[in-house]
Amino acid sequence: MTGVTRRTFVAGAAAAGAGILTSACDGGPAGPISSDDIARVPEGEGRAAVSGGQIWYKVVGSGPGVPLLVIHGGPGFSHDYLLPIEELGRDRPVIFYDQLDCGNSDRPGDPGNWRVQRFVSEIENLRRDLGISKFHILGHSWGGALAAEYAAGSPSRILGCILASPLINTPRWMEDNLRWRKLLPEDVQATLTRHEQAGTVRSSEYQDAVQVFYERHLCRTVPWPQPLMASLDKGNFDLYVTMWGETEFLATGTLRTYDGTQNLPRIQAPTLFTCGEFDEAPPATMYRYSQLVNNAELRVFTDASHTPHLEQTAAFNQAIAVFLNSIG
Repeated sequence: MTGVTRRTFVAGAAAAGAGILTSACDGGPAGPISSDDIARVPEGEGRAAVSGGQIWYKVVGSGPGVPLLVIHGGPGFSHDYLLPIEELGRDRPVIFYDQLDCGNSDRPGDPGNWRVQRFVSEIENLRRDLGISKFHILGHSWGGALAAEYAAGSPSRILGCILASPLINTPRWMEDNLRWRKLLPEDVQATLTRHEQAGTVRSSEYQDAVQVFYERHLCRTVPWPQPLMASLDKGNFDLYVTMWGETEFLATGTLRTYDGTQNLPRIQAPTLFTCGEFDEAPPATMYRYSQLVNNAELRVFTDASHTPHLEQTAAFNQAIAVFLNSIG
């Protein structure tokens, strides 16, 4: 893409933006922001009607900036593990919500609802309910797939797009994590393989071996922070297994062939990709994805994995704030 700027940063715990790897110049925001674009969203909790039931949401902060909608991962987790992002409420309203069948939202338990486009439609339902004309969007992991889908399909609504360790292509995700797996201790690899071949992946021995992987590539802050434990405690694992599968390393669910790569060139808003140095969504893959977006940056957080907002909270929030404040 001729003339498109690519910037990659490495951000450590001391400062978000320490160590520029490559640099060029970005374009500005996608069009001017008028006062009509900045909805005054009141703080507090509420529920919004969506296809299949009602979803719970919470608005934090009353700063003057354009609202930020935060989309959690999973599938089947809750918003709780993203709550350290609440700090961004000093600049703008930050909106958290739980997807249908997740967290505090209704749980009808109907697998017919567990489709990508129905989850994407929740974003538009919530936008309408809150009376927001334009907004920023942040999607983490599975939530990044939903954010990219929405940003590509509703470009006039999104002023800034943050894709935090996003799921974009399932086969690529699997390839990346099998590479990480090969770096695990040999006995851990052998345990994983043995139980997968025997069909005993729910055994405690297998789960202990998976935990070794998680503490390297999901969250390196051990013991795990309370927000992450809260999301796991509320997790809907029927939803997770149906859409993803029984194991982290073999997607057998409905997302097994998912490929949202075609969405990236259609995103018109300035876009920030983020990931950790040891992320399940690794830096090399995030860089390739950023090259498909017309106006994108990548920030890589050192000594962090799939949850830099938990592992390097100050650096992560500073990076997001700088990006959003440059837009409005």
